[in-house]
Amino acid sequence: MAEKEEGAEVTAKVEEFEELRPLLFSIAYRILGSVSEAEDAVQETWLRYEATTAEPTSTKAYLSAVVTRLSIDVLRSARVRREQYVGQWLPEPLLTDPYEDPERSAELADSVSMAALLLLERLSPLERAVFVLREVFAFGFPEVASAVGRSEAACRQLAVRARRHMDAGRPRFEADRQERDRLAARFFDALREGDVDCLQELLAADVSLVGDGGGKAPQLARAINGADNVARLLAAFFPWLAKVEVSMEPHDVNGQPGAIFRDRDGKVLYALALDVLDGQIQTIRSVINPDKLGHVGTVADAWAIDREIRQARRPRR
Repeated sequence: MAEKEEGAEVTAKVEEFEELRPLLFSIAYRILGSVSEAEDAVQETWLRYEATTAEPTSTKAYLSAVVTRLSIDVLRSARVRREQYVGQWLPEPLLTDPYEDPERSAELADSVSMAALLLLERLSPLERAVFVLREVFAFGFPEVASAVGRSEAACRQLAVRARRHMDAGRPRFEADRQERDRLAARFFDALREGDVDCLQELLAADVSLVGDGGGKAPQLARAINGADNVARLLAAFFPWLAKVEVSMEPHDVNGQPGAIFRDRDGKVLYALALDVLDGQIQTIRSVINPDKLGHVGTVADAWAIDREIRQARRPRR
């Protein structure tokens, strides 16, 4: 009888945890900007929950606090690594946010965009955690204070500072999703065709093209700025991808229009995400660092594809 009761308790724990897993992952990812680190934090949260004999008043509050503290600890050590990162650091691309709230879907998509995650990088780990819990997931200040181990008054101050930083640096993205998606479709058509004029029309005058290879894949030496420069570079390069059988699969990336590029064997070459504002593309970000793509699928050899393109572009004698 005791064994049956114990088994039922474990089953109930598993069910409660699995119900909350999407929320826990979404909290951890927004704090960390890394799919793999967020998944590790969620797994460690389960191990701690499984081991505890205490009965939390609120399972949601308890698990959210655990995953938040774990994420803060990971972020503190990750910040040192990011300072030594080769080239531009970008978040790991997220194709699907598991936490769904239809009434706040646009707000949640905005909070997971690469632009928002890069702004969050400017905050201290505590500010970042407080902002995510309070502003994104609408936790009450008592829950936030418990999660980060600070007083409610301190958390209110952290929230004010975090909001000030975020509001100062973040323009709102297009509210009209259909218009945004139509613009993205035109952009990807122009990309396939190498149509410089169409690309220039779709790009903001001060558009930026940023790549993240982490020193482990071919990457831009620096950001490319300006509609003319970016359009010409894209039009000169992307048609060659098709010639070496690289395919482009339009897909939302971090809640914004984007695409996944795959080699002829279906392996992931890189992810590309667009920031759209006022009917134009403001920023194009591509993640090609293989360490950041494993969760999307088997990763392609970007160096081999680069060599193949260079070979194909050589003039024939």
